Amino acid sequence: MSEEVKKENLQNGEFEFKAEMKQLLNLIIHSLYTNPEVFLRELVSNSSDALNKIRFKKLTENNVLDAETELKISISLNKDTQEISIEDTGIGMNKEELVNQLGTIAKSGTLEFINQLKQNKENNDGQMIGQFGVGFYSVFMVTDEVTVETRNSDLDGKSWLWKSNGEDKFTISESEKSTRGTKISFKLKDEYKEFAEEWKIKEVLKKYSNFVEFDVYLNDEKANKVTAIWQKSKDSLTNEEIVEFYKFITHDYQEPMTHLHLNIEGTVNFKSLLFIPATAPNNMFSQEFDKGLHLYTNRVFIQEDSKNLLPDYLKFVRGVVDTEDLPLNVSREVTQSSPVMTKIKNILTTRILNFLDEMSQNEKDKYKLFYKNFGSLFKSGVNADFTNKEKIVNLLRFETTHSPDGEEISLADYVNNFKEEQTEIYYITAANKDLALKNPNLEVFKKKDIEVLVLTDPMDIFIIPFIDEFSGKKLKSIEKAELKNNESETEENKETTDNLIAKFKEIIGDKVEDIVSSKRLVESPVTLVAGKMGMDAQMERMMMMMDKDFSGSKKILEINTEHKLIQNISKMITDGASEEKVQKAVSQLYDGALLLDGNMKNPADFMARMYEFMELATV
Repeated sequence: MSEEVKKENLQNGEFEFKAEMKQLLNLIIHSLYTNPEVFLRELVSNSSDALNKIRFKKLTENNVLDAETELKISISLNKDTQEISIEDTGIGMNKEELVNQLGTIAKSGTLEFINQLKQNKENNDGQMIGQFGVGFYSVFMVTDEVTVETRNSDLDGKSWLWKSNGEDKFTISESEKSTRGTKISFKLKDEYKEFAEEWKIKEVLKKYSNFVEFDVYLNDEKANKVTAIWQKSKDSLTNEEIVEFYKFITHDYQEPMTHLHLNIEGTVNFKSLLFIPATAPNNMFSQEFDKGLHLYTNRVFIQEDSKNLLPDYLKFVRGVVDTEDLPLNVSREVTQSSPVMTKIKNILTTRILNFLDEMSQNEKDKYKLFYKNFGSLFKSGVNADFTNKEKIVNLLRFETTHSPDGEEISLADYVNNFKEEQTEIYYITAANKDLALKNPNLEVFKKKDIEVLVLTDPMDIFIIPFIDEFSGKKLKSIEKAELKNNESETEENKETTDNLIAKFKEIIGDKVEDIVSSKRLVESPVTLVAGKMGMDAQMERMMMMMDKDFSGSKKILEINTEHKLIQNISKMITDGASEEKVQKAVSQLYDGALLLDGNMKNPADFMARMYEFMELATV
């Protein structure tokens, strides 16, 4: 007999828990469970375990009591007396099993377990807690006394009655139960009397135990309506079943976009049915959107939002994971610390990414819709999941200067479109594609018919630095690209250009990092580009949005010496035009470049000068 239980009186079957067991019971009842309704989950899960055991025994042995009895769980309620009973036709227990299973919480290390619970309630070791069968005792949250009547499956077995208040003692005596199985009975405390209501029990059963594979009856009416369809083979599932199940677990009125059915056997065993919704929720990026997968162990509900089964960039995926490798006990409260969860997460992530890759190749329209809905969240995996970074990058899609509006291509397709002399992947950032196409810095790329990625999603700014290169090709902002437009200058032209740049520097030199002759402009007179160590314009805007005190680095002003307006200003300087007129012209060009760059600080001065020039032009 276990050392954890001290037998006080063999004559009347009275037993007393040792001191540390009392402490542990107190913790279980008042600390480990934060939601009293889990008592029903625990008792139903225990009954399901007992039914699984008798089902196996019936396959291997002949001497089984009530061999033809239906395998079921029956719950009876009495609203007036606040009494509940939960009965199963499972394997049952003999006297020794009652002592060891209901009278003993831990076979060894109980004191150590108590100390760990006290010191670290939030992060208990799931594997260690799995050694302790404490789920049954959650019932003492809602009652002061529990009676367990049981008869095991042996033909010559006896029936026994176990009774305890969960504090000091329990008793075991013979009973009159003639059928196989276990019946747990108790009266609810007044503050929990709602659990004697049928609607409340149905609600809890639907939440936690709807997919238990055995029939659950509530006051003789079947209560679990939905079957565990993820346990079925792919070929046996109908689309109607899949859609109904998706709507049941998500409360979504739409059909899912697609689904993935998994049956994994190996270092970890689990079945899973995963869904990608047809539309993205409005709050997908908010802190409130933290949904996870439904986690089951042997078809018994563990967690509604198990966030540790998928990385954040896949948190839009809905569905169920059912594993036999996690224990059915209080450890479900701390399952995230289990190595089993890590293994499942890694497998799910890999399978989902492979699934998306297949979709991108074979169902292009569906993948386009997926990326439209979830692309912004999905691409955040680039700088969060280094293990799967390459797979994620291959699944990214971008608009380009050559793609039709609304169409996006992969980096692989972009590289396949390289011009013969092209060695780098070029990109431009902008609030939208129209603005990007009007950016002066694109002019030389248009002239040379070189395709440029158009990055309009704010998330792109954060992931590009983590990509750096693809297929051996560096990614480079067009602001830092060094494509040449103009032919080599003559000595005479160089002198004119140097004088022009010197004058520009005299007027606005302190506002920019440098002023140079442009090799990229074709149609525009001037443009601002990022310095060697600076950020491009869109990145700076993002930084300013996140930090109001952020000030970007100075830009480089590039001058198109082939432009008629620049040549006119150069002639003004050579001809000795008034200093005020030259200053106004140069300042107006610089402010115009700031306007296009989105960083104009003083539009009033810009407009005042514009009116002056218009007045002169209209005389």
